[in-house]
Order: sequence, then C-alpha cells, then structure tokens
Amino acid sequence: MDALQALRDATEPKPVVAIIGGAVAGSEAAAACAARGVIPVVFEQGARPYGKIEDGLPRWHEKLRDKEYAKINGNLGAGNVVFVPKTEIGADLSWARLYGELGLSAIVLANGAWRDRALPVEGADAYDGRGLVYQNEFVYWFNHYEDVGYDGPVFEIPDDAIVVGGGLASIDVVKIINLELYARALRGRGIEVDLTEMELKGIPRTLEAHGVTAEELGIEGATLYYRRRKEDMPLASADNPTPEKLAKLQAARIKIMDRVINKYFVKFEPLCRPIDTLTEGDRLTGIRFQRTEVVDGRVRGLEGTEFDVSSSLVISSIGSIPKPLQGIPTKGELYHFDSWDTGEVHGLPGVFGLGNVLTGKGNIKDSRANAIEIIEKVVATYLGVGGEPDELPDRPSAEAEAVAERAAAAEPMSVDAMRALAEEITNRHREIGYTDFPTWIHDQI
Repeated sequence: MDALQALRDATEPKPVVAIIGGAVAGSEAAAACAARGVIPVVFEQGARPYGKIEDGLPRWHEKLRDKEYAKINGNLGAGNVVFVPKTEIGADLSWARLYGELGLSAIVLANGAWRDRALPVEGADAYDGRGLVYQNEFVYWFNHYEDVGYDGPVFEIPDDAIVVGGGLASIDVVKIINLELYARALRGRGIEVDLTEMELKGIPRTLEAHGVTAEELGIEGATLYYRRRKEDMPLASADNPTPEKLAKLQAARIKIMDRVINKYFVKFEPLCRPIDTLTEGDRLTGIRFQRTEVVDGRVRGLEGTEFDVSSSLVISSIGSIPKPLQGIPTKGELYHFDSWDTGEVHGLPGVFGLGNVLTGKGNIKDSRANAIEIIEKVVATYLGVGGEPDELPDRPSAEAEAVAERAAAAEPMSVDAMRALAEEITNRHREIGYTDFPTWIHDQI
C-alpha cells in the first residue's frame, strides 16, 4: 500500500517519522525507516531533493551527480515513502506544530549545512555583496547561471580575486575562478572551451591544445589564503593517528594540494589569517592578513607580520553550518547534540540529527574509512586530480540505519493523528501541485 494511503486508512498505531531534508542523508534515512516498517514523511524545503549534490557540488561532477540523483530518486520515489516538497520548516510548517502537535514518533534533522561561517574579521559582513562573497552563493551561481530563466546572484570575476579558506570547498572556489578566467581569456581570442572538459584536462593541457601559453594570456589567477600549512589542510583525516600515520596523512595532503596548484594554476599562501578589512567607500577592497605559526596544533598570530592584499572580490570559504531553526537548541554555531554518536538533540526527546547538520561539514567528507590508501582515490578524484569517483564517500548509511532503529522503537503514532497528518499532507500536495514523485521530478527539470 502507498505510504500516504496507509496513513489515511490507518486502523492501528504505527511509528511515523518526519525527516527534514531529502538529500543524501534524508533519503537514506527514509529508506532505512521504510525497510523497518516505519512510515517516513520527508519534508524538503526545495522543489528538488538534491541539496548540496545539486547546489554545492560544482557542475563538472556530471557523472557523480547523476549517480547520486539516481540513488536519492530511488529512495524517495518508493511507494513506502511520503515526499512533501517545497515545505520549509519554520516558514511553511512551524517547528511547534511539527514537534508538539502532530504526534509523530520521531523527527530526523537532515537539513544539511547551508549557512556560511562568517569571515572572522570584525565588521566584514557589512560588505557582503559589496566586494565580499560567500562560497555557497558563489558555487550556486556557477552551477546555475547558464540555466534558462536563472534569476539568482550574478558575479563578474575579476583577475585579482582572493579566497580565504583551506578545505575542499575553498579549493572548488579557486578552481571555479581560474577556469572562468582562462575560459574568458580564450574566448577573447575566438577560442571556445567547455568548462567541464577544461576541469577534466586541466588548464595547462587545455592551453597547449590550442597553442596558447599562460604567459601570453597574462592571467594572475586566484590565490587561496590559509591560516595553517598544506600538511594541515582538512583534505583527509584519521581518528587518533599514530605519528607514522599522521606523517603519511600530511604527505598525502601536500601531494594532493600540489596537484591542484599545478593542474589549475592556483596560488597558495599558507600561514596567514585575515585580521582586518581594507575598504573604499561602501566597498571591501581587500584584506589585511597576519602571518601565523602552528604550535602544538594551534594557530598563533605573529605580531608585526601584518600585510595588505588588495582585491576587488574576496570570497570567504571557511565552512558551512546549519541554518538556525526556531525551537532547535544551539551550542555555538551548531545544533546542540547530547551525543555526536547518536545525534540526539539536547532537550528534545525523539529528535535526532543526521549527516551534515550533525557534523557541521557542508561538503564531501574526508573518506569513508579515513584510510591512507584510499585518500587519493576519494579526495584527489573529487578535486579533479584523479579519476571520477564511483560515489560520494560520505554516504551516511550506518548513521541512517542507527536512526531508523531508534525510530522503529519509538512510540507509535495514534490512528487519529495518522489520519490527520494524511489530510494535512494531502492539502499541502494539492496546494503546491504535487501528484507523485516521478511526475514531480520530471516537471522540475
């Protein structure tokens, strides 16, 4: 029986779980719940359920994106899952109603990390959109600006752009900048290139194929400023590594970053942190940096080493965090979890976090097993300095299974509450024009 119909025709109590977010983590949680006889109701804020796979993963990952879309579609398109798109918790459905009134057995927060961490310079946010840009909207623009009817942010990339960061997302950003700059320069010479093809081949090979040298084009390109060293970059990690394993990790990080630098002409400035803004009128025109050192794993600024970098476009790429949701307790920048292992939310029995909303990581994880031997296969391929990875390494299967087990053991939802929920979902479907998952997804293309 169709899951929504099962709610309508309920004759006995049954566990029903609301899952907020339908991308990788949410769709896997839905499938795991359904496999245990739990009815999962997935509330997705967007029209499409692909989350960071669509809007945070740069568009050159075509094969990878198609694979992940297919997995998500398979999970959410099953008849034993209820999908409710274009329904944002807090705006279209209040948290108070979801948690306190509907009588659900459990709630899973799988809404990801969509809010950029603020550039750690006092007053910098006053220049957001006026010389300062954050990574999430920048990657969104890159992925969609060629779409018919696109009406999102528009960026003109200057040849003095700088990026403040150090993780995988920041490498995506500097790659986007340089790919755009070199494509534009080639276009000025009457040479059209495909950005996805250029990303695969690399900039040097692309120029060589067209008989053009980098010196002829005279492009400065993007510079990535990082407060630590290459060997400290969060490209791969391991829990409590031995000194020998740590040395191997650091060597792998250096090797991976060097490949990125050589293949995409990226410039890298380690051991410097932003401490102040450079401004002119109402615009940000650069950043004042301070040299740093890493002592016992901690970053320390060095007095008297400040230097200024002028730039007409500063992109902050220091990570993503969950958006605040009224009713969900926070601890620092993240939601307040009693346990990072179980994802239990503090003070809200029956509410669990899963995926990026729990880890606070807005992009691909280091590796599935954090093993040295697969770092290059997973991370290097993601960054474009290896082959195409078979799948994302951060699929939360184990975590989704654990959440599903707890949900299955939760208090069943009453018959009356199930029927009332079915009516509310049906009304929402009617309001947004939703009939069934395959038709809806097809119509959103």
